[in-house]
Amino acid sequence: QVQLVESGGGSVQAGDSLRLSCAASPRTFSSSAMGWFRQAPGKEREFVAAIRWTGGVTYYADSVKGRFTVSGDNAKNTVYLQMNSLKPEDTAVYYCAARTYFGYGGYEAKANYGNWGQGTQVTVSS
Repeated sequence: QVQLVESGGGSVQAGDSLRLSCAASPRTFSSSAMGWFRQAPGKEREFVAAIRWTGGVTYYADSVKGRFTVSGDNAKNTVYLQMNSLKPEDTAVYYCAARTYFGYGGYEAKANYGNWGQGTQVTVSS
């Protein structure tokens, strides 16, 4: 049974930083990438960032470029999301996901991620 567990969410002020962590188990679990998505109340779940294990290539949504940094360790099946200069519009439940599709492209597509964490709340107040 694959399990993804996020941690690091919380409530902060605008301009503050937070670091989210996600660990996937078992350690032998294989994925092509791991990513972060978020869902605000009343909105669809949207792509935030992802890291491709091959070459360590990273992908970001335009709304977070320059503020968020995704990193990870494939051997440990862990991924992190460093969030700086947080804004109230970043408020959402953040989900970690493992990309189980091994084809090219589509790192922003939810459908290419087969395993999801339970989510962690991030609240940014102005």
